[in-house]
Amino acid sequence: MRILFLAAFLFVSAPAFSQSTVDQVADALEPKVIEWRRDFHANPELSNREFRTADIVAEHLRSLGMEVTTEVAHTGVIGLLRGAHPGPLVALRADMDALPVLERVDLPFKSEVTSLYRGDEVPVMHACGHDTHVAMLMGAAEALAGMREDLHGTVKFIFQPAEEDLLRVKRAALK
Repeated sequence: MRILFLAAFLFVSAPAFSQSTVDQVADALEPKVIEWRRDFHANPELSNREFRTADIVAEHLRSLGMEVTTEVAHTGVIGLLRGAHPGPLVALRADMDALPVLERVDLPFKSEVTSLYRGDEVPVMHACGHDTHVAMLMGAAEALAGMREDLHGTVKFIFQPAEEDLLRVKRAALK
């Protein structure tokens, strides 16, 4: 999460913030980010079926006072955070979908979800880290929203659906 937060922070923050301030904010949010990540990991959704994830993300962004657009490319979510001062627009993106893969690791938050994929009931899990991407971007959104009065510019938070499905389509087109 620190890397997302720092990337946006460098573009839209006032120079008055120190590394220790950034570290304190990130440390305070870390337990929430871990909790979100574990929840998304235990509740994965296949491409274009990220309804639960999208609802959680949209509600969180709204709770932070952002302008929120839902149903982007079917299940995507965009949050817009306008800083108090003029400045650049920075976009941060996280992919939300999971894969039709069986989770073989025994974790307290292990995925036991199954879903229909190409006509078959299959296990589903976050095997590529998209659960982490969503959680970190939600954390970065909360951190930056807490600094809205000091932000110079706008941050667009893009939660993209169906990234895995798009990769499969791209690979097929290359064959």
